[in-house]
Amino acid sequence: MNAKIIDGKAFAATVRDRVARTVDRLKAEAGITPGLAVVLVGEDPASEVYVRSKGKATLEAGMNSYEHKLDADTSERDLLALIERLNNDPEVHGILVQLPLPAHLDPDVVINAIDPAKDVDGFHISNVGLLGTGQKSMVPCTPLGCLLMLREHHGSLSGLNAVIVGRSNIVGKPMAQLLLGDSCTVTIAHSRTRNLAEICRNADILVAAVGRPEMIPGDWVKPGATVIDVGINRIPHPEDGGKTRLVGDVDFDSAAAVAGAVTPVPGGVGPMTIACLLANTVTACSRAHGLPEPEGLTS
Repeated sequence: MNAKIIDGKAFAATVRDRVARTVDRLKAEAGITPGLAVVLVGEDPASEVYVRSKGKATLEAGMNSYEHKLDADTSERDLLALIERLNNDPEVHGILVQLPLPAHLDPDVVINAIDPAKDVDGFHISNVGLLGTGQKSMVPCTPLGCLLMLREHHGSLSGLNAVIVGRSNIVGKPMAQLLLGDSCTVTIAHSRTRNLAEICRNADILVAAVGRPEMIPGDWVKPGATVIDVGINRIPHPEDGGKTRLVGDVDFDSAAAVAGAVTPVPGGVGPMTIACLLANTVTACSRAHGLPEPEGLTS
């Protein structure tokens, strides 16, 4: 293994520390405590675990955490009414509706009901448009985490060739906009791209976010490239078929033999997502009160 391992867990701890220091300053200098409201509809086990993690991290950063757990059969009207109350609550600076929602609820309607200034997931159509046109916006947490790690590793990204494998609204597309904003030359590829291997081999920065386990082997990686693996896939354990293990979209061992730096799975991009949710909440709070944005926590 020649590649440097980009430790997302360690860097996420650094981001959380920056958030906590900013929260302390907001409390001391302006008498403001940032608040994050998380809405969970139904009893999806994975979502429940994630919401608990978010609430714990919010409190540990010194912020206020507001959790709203609704029954699975909650009507869209009642959910939208709750969002409206949160939009108008001055103690709430960030609102997150946990996805996926029950089938009878339209996620586009629900997400676009959130005040864009409080949309800490960065999914509101207004924030998508602002990001796409290079204006100040709330940025989706996972791409923001990738960007912060890349800046930490490279310093300037200007002029680097970046290839993103994946075109989702949550990761692929916003990741492209963020890298364009840092003056990379950006290619968006996907599972149907012709000559995908050749395109990947031209990347100084390769971001894998396609959702296919170990799809990208080491011989697709340019020597010395930085590989950011966003994928989280559960596959059978090779030594015990009754167990599973987590892998990314990149074949880690073969990629690490070629790349200059690579994120592991788990322990790479994943820990950055909640850290950047906290960062977005602090940013939203600062903007709401006309205060300077926290350094090192925004795009």
